[in-house]
Amino acid sequence: MPLHPEIARFLTGLPTPPGGPLDPVAMRAADEAHVAPLDERLPLHAVQDTTAKTPAGDVPVRIYTPAEADGFGVLVYFHGGAFFLGSMETHDHVARSLAKETGLKVVSVGYRLAPEAAFPAGLDDCHAVVRWVAEQGESLAWDGTTLAVAGDSSGGAFAAAVAARAHDEGFDRITHQILYYPSLDLDFDADRYASLRENAEGYGLETAGLKPFNAFYLDSGADPADPLVSPLKRADLTGLPPALVVTAQYDPLRDEGEFYGLRLAEAGVEAKVSRYEGAGHGFVQHFSWLPEYRRVFAETRDFLTRGK
Repeated sequence: MPLHPEIARFLTGLPTPPGGPLDPVAMRAADEAHVAPLDERLPLHAVQDTTAKTPAGDVPVRIYTPAEADGFGVLVYFHGGAFFLGSMETHDHVARSLAKETGLKVVSVGYRLAPEAAFPAGLDDCHAVVRWVAEQGESLAWDGTTLAVAGDSSGGAFAAAVAARAHDEGFDRITHQILYYPSLDLDFDADRYASLRENAEGYGLETAGLKPFNAFYLDSGADPADPLVSPLKRADLTGLPPALVVTAQYDPLRDEGEFYGLRLAEAGVEAKVSRYEGAGHGFVQHFSWLPEYRRVFAETRDFLTRGK
C-alpha cells in the first residue's frame, strides 16, 4: 500500500535539513521542544523518576505504574535516537502507552548517549538496569513473572544486545524481547538489504543519513562487527528470549529486522515478525496516534500475554 497520507503530509512539511556537521546539542534541544506538556499526557496511576544504583553507575529511570495492584510484570524500555538522541522525555508517551495497554510496570532507561559517553556506556546502563529490576523486584512490586526488554530503532539494538548478553552471562530472567523497527546491522552497505535501496529516499529516515547519524556511536568505539553493536552478527541465536520484531514497509531498516526474526526462528526461538504497511521508520514514536498504528501496543500486549 502507499505511504499513509498523514505520514506523507508530515514529511512534505518538514524543513530542509541544514548543511554541515550534525550538532547533537541543538538536535536534542529541538526534540525536547516537541514534548507534550505534562497535563496533556496519558494519565496513569503513578509515574516516578528515580535512580537505579548499579555497577555501571547511577542510571536515571522513570517508572510507570498503570494501575493499583499488589504485583506486576515489568517491561524495561530503551528509547531510540541513533544512540545520540532521544530521552525519557521524548519517548514518555511511548512508555505511557506501553504501560496502559500491557498492564505491566514500565521502567524507561535514561542511558548515557554518544558522543559524550563512549561505547559501551549506553549498553552497560541498559543491561545494568535490567539486572537492577530483578534484584530490586520486591521494592518495584515485580511479581517475578514477565521481565521483558523493549526498544525502538537504536533502542531495539540495545534490547537485542541486552537479551544476548544476559543469556551469555547465565541470567535467564528475561522473558521477552520486543524490537520496534530495530537497527540491528550497523554495516550500512546499501547492497546488504533490498530495503536500503527501495526505501532510500523520501520516507523520513534515508539510507544516506544512516552513516552520519550513527557516526557518533561508531566513532566512540562501537565496532559494527561486534554482535553487541550489530546483533545480526551473532553467530548462535539459540536460547534467546521469544521476540516480537515490528517493522515498517517504508523503512530502510525493514529487511534487517525481518531477517533477524527469520534467523531467530531458524535457531528455534519463538519469533513473530509483524510488518506495518504504509508506515515508515519511527512510526511508534511519531504516528501511534493513528488507529492503524495504535494497534502496535495491543499487539505487544497480546505477544506478552500469549498462553496465559
